[in-house]
Amino acid sequence: MKVKNIVISIVLFLVATANVFSQNGIPAIPKKETSLYDYANLLSKQEQKALEQKLINYSDSTSTQIVIVTMTSIGTNDIAMFGAELGQKWGIGQKGKDNGVLILVAKNERKVNITKGYGVEASLTDALSRRIIENYISPNFKKGNFYAGLDSGSDAVFQVLKGEFKADSDKGTKGKDNSKIKGLFIVIVLVLFFIFRNRNNKGGKGRRNNASSDILTAILFSSMGRSSGGFGGGSSSGGFGGGGFSGGFGGGGFGGGGASGGW
Repeated sequence: MKVKNIVISIVLFLVATANVFSQNGIPAIPKKETSLYDYANLLSKQEQKALEQKLINYSDSTSTQIVIVTMTSIGTNDIAMFGAELGQKWGIGQKGKDNGVLILVAKNERKVNITKGYGVEASLTDALSRRIIENYISPNFKKGNFYAGLDSGSDAVFQVLKGEFKADSDKGTKGKDNSKIKGLFIVIVLVLFFIFRNRNNKGGKGRRNNASSDILTAILFSSMGRSSGGFGGGSSSGGFGGGGFSGGFGGGGFGGGGASGGW
């Protein structure tokens, strides 16, 4: 009964979000392609500088681009799908590697999401992303300390990608239940994918349906364990003034994997 209720919720969620997903505010690709965009002004200037430089240094030494974006509001969008489209649109990560990680914060909705490109999803699993949010980011956010949450959360991501992160494994029958749910989820997404593709072939609301179809396709491939690809590369490396990532963005390959939480 529990699995059935979860599947019903997934169906309602996908139907509800697929049509409104691309309507609200994915920011334009920034001219300065760097590691931190505090649009919600959650951090002081000193905190912004320290966090940005730490993430740039990490990218310079590993090539993996970890980007933090804070927004005042994401409207009615689901934060996981919003993050996947933002990461894909901006092309976070390096070209040909899809090794980007996005930490997205929605201030008004009090939500945070970690999503990643296909190049790092084998290391930064959904389960580990969830633990980082629950153990490092959310507790500090609840205290009003956004810098501590993002600083310790990004450090935890470093540890995961280095293979040094220590966390308790899931126990009991939860893994079996998740396997059943994941299988049903793939079937549901596949059905919805063909529905939206048929709509596109018949004309109508082309851009909105195309965006929804692309996201559903990416989530499907991510759920099936695809290790590369996505729905196309992101932006090519662009120009930016002062600081920022060496070479800019150029990756993408965000497929909806990751984790979300609140505070």
